[in-house]
Amino acid sequence: MIEYVKTILQKVSFSKYLFERELRKGLRLIRPHEAEDFKNWCYSMFEKLHGAILNRYFQPSY
Repeated sequence: MIEYVKTILQKVSFSKYLFERELRKGLRLIRPHEAEDFKNWCYSMFEKLHGAILNRYFQPSY
């Protein structure tokens, strides 16, 4: 399921609204043990474009 979510996020990354909506849906679909890898992938792919949105949905790692 995580690969599906990644594909969708890449396709909607042009729109902040669509990106946030699909990220929210995607977070419900991925398994808990995949969450950290997914978070890292999201930041590596979309931090410059959607960093504020990512910060809303992912807690900072300390």
